[in-house]
Amino acid sequence: MRKFLTIIFTMFAVFSSTFAGNYNLDKSHSNVGFNVDHMVIATVSGNFSDFSVSLNFDENNLSDFAVEAAIKIASVNTDNEKRDKHLASPDFFDAAQFPEMTFKSTKLEKTAKGYIAHGTLTMRGVSKEIALPFAVKGPIKDPWGNTRIGIKASTEINRKDFGVSWSKTMDNGGLIASDEVEIVINAEFIQAK
Repeated sequence: MRKFLTIIFTMFAVFSSTFAGNYNLDKSHSNVGFNVDHMVIATVSGNFSDFSVSLNFDENNLSDFAVEAAIKIASVNTDNEKRDKHLASPDFFDAAQFPEMTFKSTKLEKTAKGYIAHGTLTMRGVSKEIALPFAVKGPIKDPWGNTRIGIKASTEINRKDFGVSWSKTMDNGGLIASDEVEIVINAEFIQAK
C-alpha cells in the first residue's frame, strides 16, 4: 500500500509541475481566425497564416501569467484573393502602414469555465483593452516526451473601435460586413525544456 501511495504521489507531483512554465507555440497545430457576418445572412471566415505567440502559464500561480502575440496583417486569408487584397488595403487593416496586430496581457482571471486573459489589443495603430476568455486542455505527454497543452479562446470586438471603418449599407439597412468580428484562436503549445 505504501508503494502504491508513493507512486500516486509521484505521479501527482510530476503532473502538477508539468502544467507550469514557459511554452512555445506549435504553429503547425494552431490557428488564429475570425468570423464576420456578410449581408446579414451569412458568415465569412478567415485566418492569419503568419503569427507568433509567447506564453508563460502556471495554473498554481496566476500572477506569473503572460502572453504576447504578434500577427502579420499581410497574411490574411479568406480563400478569396480579391477580398484578401481589399482587407489588407487602407479600407480595412492598411497592412502597408500597420503591418502587425498585437496582443499583450496585463492580468489573468480564473472563472468557472476556464480563464480570462485581460490585455491590450493593438490594431491599425489603435490600442484597446479587451477580455479574451479561454479554456485549457491538458497537459499531456506526446510520444516524444514533450509536455503539451491546448488553448481555445474566443471573443468579439467591434472593428470600428480600432479604426477599421469601411462599410456599405444595403437597401434593407443591413451592413455588407458587420461591425462585430468574432476572434477564434485554437493553439497548441509545447513546454520549454
